[in-house]
Amino acid sequence: MVFKRRKRRSWARATVETFWPRGGWGRAAQYVKHRLRRLPDSPQRIGRGIWSGVFISFTPLYGLHFLVSASLAWLIRGNVVAALLATFFGNPITFPVIAAVSLRLGNWMLYGEFSAAGEGRLGEKFSGAFEDLWHNAKALFTPEVAHWGGLADFYRDVFLPYTVGGLIPGLITATIIYSLSLPVITAYQNRRRGRIQAKLAEIGQARAAAQAQKAQAKARPDSAG
Repeated sequence: MVFKRRKRRSWARATVETFWPRGGWGRAAQYVKHRLRRLPDSPQRIGRGIWSGVFISFTPLYGLHFLVSASLAWLIRGNVVAALLATFFGNPITFPVIAAVSLRLGNWMLYGEFSAAGEGRLGEKFSGAFEDLWHNAKALFTPEVAHWGGLADFYRDVFLPYTVGGLIPGLITATIIYSLSLPVITAYQNRRRGRIQAKLAEIGQARAAAQAQKAQAKARPDSAG
């Protein structure tokens, strides 16, 4: 397989590289940019895929960004691979900024307060939501009663404000990056197409010259006779 690793990573190494890729996030960004430009599709479809991936990065659907961005790209006729690559706009460096902006804006839009409810206790809200999920999963097979308090607090104070607040910055950021990437991808594809055409023309000229030399070589004995 082309993308199969020669040496499998350990779980510890894979976890570390999730937060800090080998070579750093700068090198990872250069790789993503290189792959996006070389996708075999029209600049418009690639741009729509990029728009989908960046926009979904502003949602709290952690763990589902790939699936949701691919679905959105398919709906708007964008390039699905470009959407998957563009989700790397959301990473451990940008997520804290995205979350802070989305939560504050969402709370202002929903509750009229430009601050996250219990902002200093977000860890507790995540913990409470996971505890309820785990407890309710066990309650399906035991007589225990399901608990919904932690999940309700998480939905009200985190998930809903994050979702609503991420719409505006997500739309703005995705549209800006789409507008910037479209001419770059178009120019790159035009240059690449020109280089390929020039190379093909050079190969054609070389073949024509070789055929001419062969024809001259065959004609020389006839003329001599």
